[in-house]
Amino acid sequence: MTIEASGPAAQARRRIRLGMVGGGEGAFIGAVHRIAARLDDHYELIAGALSSTPEKALRSAAALGLARGYADYQTMAREEAARDDGIEAVAIVTPNDQHAPAAQAFLEAGIHVICDKPVTTTLADAERLRSLTRSSGRLFAVTYNYSGYPMVRHARRLVREGALGDIRLVQVEYPQDWLTEPLEFTGQKQAAWRTDPQRSGAGGCVGDIGTHAYQLAGFVSGLQPTQLCAELSTFVPGRALDDNVQVMLRYANGARGLLWASQVAPGNENALRLRVYGSRAGLEWQQEQPNHLRFTPFGEAPRTISRGTASANADAARVTRLPSGHPEGYLEGFATVYGEIAQAIHAAREGRPVPAEVDFPTIEDGIHGVAFIEAAVRSSAAGAVWVKV
Repeated sequence: MTIEASGPAAQARRRIRLGMVGGGEGAFIGAVHRIAARLDDHYELIAGALSSTPEKALRSAAALGLARGYADYQTMAREEAARDDGIEAVAIVTPNDQHAPAAQAFLEAGIHVICDKPVTTTLADAERLRSLTRSSGRLFAVTYNYSGYPMVRHARRLVREGALGDIRLVQVEYPQDWLTEPLEFTGQKQAAWRTDPQRSGAGGCVGDIGTHAYQLAGFVSGLQPTQLCAELSTFVPGRALDDNVQVMLRYANGARGLLWASQVAPGNENALRLRVYGSRAGLEWQQEQPNHLRFTPFGEAPRTISRGTASANADAARVTRLPSGHPEGYLEGFATVYGEIAQAIHAAREGRPVPAEVDFPTIEDGIHGVAFIEAAVRSSAAGAVWVKV
């Protein structure tokens, strides 16, 4: 009789050895990534270059109890690639300007990359990373985390199965209010880099949360715009980048779309909302009420579909952890993306194809996001004219 090993030691062998770049003292999103990676027990964080300041990087690594802390990511990529027990994947959670060079270093070292969005500050850099991904044979994932919510997966399957008919209208909005005042001038770290063109890139609000809205709309509708017309506004005096964006979208199938993102809309915390309408039905999902999806067949009573119930389809059920009535939200959605990436890495370990149902944003989605930012900036600078995406 053969007994399969179990317990902590066996589980540790199965976990993916993960490293992190960025996410040290004072960071927000790094902690979210660490929680998401551990939630389903797929990863073990063992190494990191957690800050651009060497002393802070090493201090942050020690505070987290990492096995190996590095003063910079270049050394980390080189030394981890040379170890038999080196990291298999790295999470890049730095400000935007460091995404491309860090990702390049780890791809060239043969290490899978999990990168925050937007994937780069320029389309040329994003396309270069795509070439490196292909030549390295490594995975490149982008953490558009809202695609991990069960009801978003349910909505996408409804569209794919034709429940909405021909898609006619796509409307997505993402208003916040945290930058209503010039927070960046107070020394607040998160505001400072997001409003700095040298660190954030050419887009402010459009890059920070507009790309989330854009990716969600495409993920659910299955459509990518061919043209857009955008107006980027900066309402706070002295701010270097946009804090509000309004975009009209045209799709190849004749559908039309609207996207609004703002960080100066008082009374809104994280009010991401998607509506898709077709010739037969519509749907609506709100991030602040993520466990419910409103489905509206034409001529019939609206229906509310709840996560964790029999009304949820197989795509939603596959990424659901808790029974209905026990809310799953931001961290769980983030963890779903990490879990999907883990399945792909396990497949790569074993030399087998990634399971067909596994779905996570890739470098292609990252390229779409950066192309959207550049097109929106270009359109607005020309006076809100229609441009190709």
